[in-house]
Amino acid sequence: MFGSRGAAGVRASAAVLGAALLFAGCSSGDKDEPKPGDAGAGITQQPKNRVPFWVNPDGTAAEQVAAYDKAGKEAEAEQIRKIAQQPTGEWIGPENPEEQARGLTEAAEEADRTALLVLYNIPHRDCGQYSGGGAADGNAYRAWIDGVAEGIGDRPATIVLEPDAVLHLVDGCTPDEYHEERYDLLEYAIGKLKSLKATDVYLDAGNAGWGHPDQIHEPLKWAGIDQADGFAVNVSNYYSTEDSIAYGKHLSAKVGDKPFVIDTSRNGNGPYTGGDPGERWCNPPGRALGETPTVKTADPLVDAYLWIKRPGESDGECKGGPKAGEWWADYALKLAQGAE
Repeated sequence: MFGSRGAAGVRASAAVLGAALLFAGCSSGDKDEPKPGDAGAGITQQPKNRVPFWVNPDGTAAEQVAAYDKAGKEAEAEQIRKIAQQPTGEWIGPENPEEQARGLTEAAEEADRTALLVLYNIPHRDCGQYSGGGAADGNAYRAWIDGVAEGIGDRPATIVLEPDAVLHLVDGCTPDEYHEERYDLLEYAIGKLKSLKATDVYLDAGNAGWGHPDQIHEPLKWAGIDQADGFAVNVSNYYSTEDSIAYGKHLSAKVGDKPFVIDTSRNGNGPYTGGDPGERWCNPPGRALGETPTVKTADPLVDAYLWIKRPGESDGECKGGPKAGEWWADYALKLAQGAE
């Protein structure tokens, strides 16, 4: 298994000044698919002392709650509310990064919360698989990072930087000719983002199931982990929180005792062990939501449990799923029901 694969669940979010956000490309063919303007599900913020991150009251899950309510499907609405009521990562798309970052951080600041942003646009992303793509070249990527930074400004933001980007340099997925540039680009991104007044940066560092921390600690250093606030583990994956803590602590000891965050969005039942081993990461059945986002964790080295991957968005066109990043109501329901 190479990395988290499908890490993106990428979908560009166009930020509109103020708190309203319009999300494009959310068509899964579900009968009760949310429509623009359906939001109004009464989504509120979580207690700041437990989770300081912003809950998007107009996100796709909130729209789905409203759609189910309108259709009289109260049980389904309450299940999806488990997702809509939690802060989830906002994945910045390739177009208009400054506008997106500004809209999201302004909306979060207005609610007295911190925006949780995921940056996933590195050139040659995901080795050309379901979430392949990324910036056209290094110059385009730097310009994109500059736009994100300009949009954030002095407002609070926590950033998870480039899921799989370092891991795919280690596992042989990314061709050798791109390695030096990628290290340079990651180092540039960390430096640029850390120059901001109130931005924390966590560089992605793989998951508990891909290999051994000894294989990635030097590459993380080459990518600039020393400048970052820490690293992220289990992004878009399903490994248990216990296993993720063990992996993260081992790795932390190799990179200057840096703290880390864990993606607990879908790890409630741990990893899937059936089917094709090469695609166990992609829309696996029988999974469940994990621990809800919080800064009150089981270990002092863990800064937060986060929902970095947005529960309910497809990993890719496998097991009947829509394109990577598109909302899949049936899968979202099963994740929520599995958490009961």
